[in-house]
Amino acid sequence: MTIGFIGVGKMASAIIAGLKKTEFKILISDSSFEKSKKKAETLGVSFAASHQELIEKADLVVLGIKPQVLPSVLQDLNINKPILSMAAGVSLDRLAELSRTELPIIRIMPNLNAQLFQSCTAICRNDNVSDQLFETAKQITDTFGTTFEIAEKDFDTFTALAGSSPAYIALFIEALTKAGLKHGFSKDLAFNIICQTVLATSQNLLSNGSSPNDLIDRVSSPGGTTIAGLLDLEKTGFTASVVSAIDTTIEKAKNM
Repeated sequence: MTIGFIGVGKMASAIIAGLKKTEFKILISDSSFEKSKKKAETLGVSFAASHQELIEKADLVVLGIKPQVLPSVLQDLNINKPILSMAAGVSLDRLAELSRTELPIIRIMPNLNAQLFQSCTAICRNDNVSDQLFETAKQITDTFGTTFEIAEKDFDTFTALAGSSPAYIALFIEALTKAGLKHGFSKDLAFNIICQTVLATSQNLLSNGSSPNDLIDRVSSPGGTTIAGLLDLEKTGFTASVVSAIDTTIEKAKNM
């Protein structure tokens, strides 16, 4: 099966890196012949002379184009192959409208961690996608992380929880690092301690099947230091602030 990428930005490049471990054939077409050739050489894949040539040669067309330029790119193309789109905020219905077809269309939403092959990726499909094609699409997304089949109406929530949250988690890590700095650690030392602890805590929760509250109970001793810190976090509205940030992110996404 040949997978053709129209648009080869950072996310598409990360996906291609994952796919190179598989038997899929990869073909790319970027914004110009020269860019296509250069990126193909860098990624170690084949390239097409044009977007239309790629469509004719591919079995599945992956749209790695920015949402704001997607309409202008698609208006000049005759797409007659199944589509997989990673364009944020562009619905299945809108993709069908832009491509002027009733083709099978799959929508995915990877996150930044695709670059480490650890993306959380949402996936959904229109009614024209067969079960076999959908399984193939999930095989593709599984090459660079973990795939979650989610109703399209919930994509904005997924984007907040998986797409935007790395920034919020990074802010939390930065805050803890500053606390370590305040109390005498070097910034590098505090940062490495916190990153390792966040990583191991996530792995602990996933491997043990524990809930966050279970872990909190295990760490918190009666009258101890941890419960004192937890109560202070709640006093300053930690949980409410996190939920409010997610609410704001989802609302912004719905109004874009």
